[in-house]
Amino acid sequence: MQFTPEHEAVAVNLVVLPVPESLRGEDDSFPALESTSRNSQRWMPNQIYWLNLLGLLRPRKAPLSVSQAFRRPSTDGAVGMRCYLVCGKHCNATKVQNEVVFAVNPWMPNQEDATQQVPSRDLWAGFPQEYVNVVHQWYCSLGQCCDTGDCRITNNMTGLARDLQMKLHGQHLVQSVVLKAIQGFINNPESNKPLTLSFHGWSGTGKNFVARIVADNLYREGVKSECVRLFITPFHFPHARLVDTYKGQLREAIRDMVLRCPQTLFIFDEAEKLHPGLIDAIKPYLDHYDNVDGVSYRRAVFLFLSNIGGATINDVALDFWHSGQNREDIGMEDLEHRLRAETVDSQGGFSQSELMSGHLIDFFVPFLPLEYRHVKLCARDAFASRGLEPEDATLDEVAKAMLYVPKEERLFSAQGCKSIPQRINFFLP
Repeated sequence: MQFTPEHEAVAVNLVVLPVPESLRGEDDSFPALESTSRNSQRWMPNQIYWLNLLGLLRPRKAPLSVSQAFRRPSTDGAVGMRCYLVCGKHCNATKVQNEVVFAVNPWMPNQEDATQQVPSRDLWAGFPQEYVNVVHQWYCSLGQCCDTGDCRITNNMTGLARDLQMKLHGQHLVQSVVLKAIQGFINNPESNKPLTLSFHGWSGTGKNFVARIVADNLYREGVKSECVRLFITPFHFPHARLVDTYKGQLREAIRDMVLRCPQTLFIFDEAEKLHPGLIDAIKPYLDHYDNVDGVSYRRAVFLFLSNIGGATINDVALDFWHSGQNREDIGMEDLEHRLRAETVDSQGGFSQSELMSGHLIDFFVPFLPLEYRHVKLCARDAFASRGLEPEDATLDEVAKAMLYVPKEERLFSAQGCKSIPQRINFFLP
């Protein structure tokens, strides 16, 4: 970790656990620890005095309370405190990482103190191993130690596979492609570019739902994590005349997010409405570069959600149904090349952007239209989320209330499962 003048050193005081009996002297002093103290204070019998750690706090416009400092970023630009602490094999003490959740008395050092260096493992060389183990066990009991090295990140591939299998209905291609793409990317620390996935399909087929499942299993706080950023095109970029302003804002947002969290998840909803200039503005971040202006984006994940190709996907699914084939027999080879071609020919930012001409999208992921049986499963899940177990007849009533297309076959739900959580209100006892 390199320190720049824009950072300020902050000392954070933490109370830690009772000292083990083996470290106490006969007179309740701590001879093993007194030699490491920088002053002549005696250690209290039941408690290590105070442990001073150095953290980092980015410059901010206004003072920040302690409780605010340990939460996600706010509009004033505060990033939150990070502290160094020995965590045994679970932590890499050479870089800023674990968030401390209950610090007190933040103290800004004076000019003389500003030359202090951030502690490394060498700081603990003089401490008995049993003491280090106690600190480690206490810290990890708070859930602050993690195998990923960044406790905001969980990368729970087992949970991702389970959630895609159990919570997502009628999307065998999505279950397979999304899991393999993300798992392969996470397991390859030497990836030569960010992972870029483009989700395609009708509204209500599960695109946002899957994006949320991905966030929930990659990050401890899911979509609320400071490592996740959602952009909704009509909301964040509503005016074409302001595209130059949006470019700068978008570049700055992406850069700041990746500096704060290298494995950031970016979600662009209604991506088909993005201005081509906006897509080209972020093209360098998705390309095969070691870094852009000194920042590496290779660990980031970009998800683009759009309705492009929805009709094509439905036509393929309908053809399989007419020919008597199972929808589960539909393969990526039946759809991905069609989605790529339709995206290039579509009206909107994608077709005119370098994202397509540069072949920077790794997978075009098709979301199939949902049938009656899938709608019933969605209704079952909606009831279960409220702690209810409805009878099958009730699920049928919910499913029958939906509109199905085409007019002749009445095979696919026109709204997918999008309105199911609201519709079940009419069937509650």
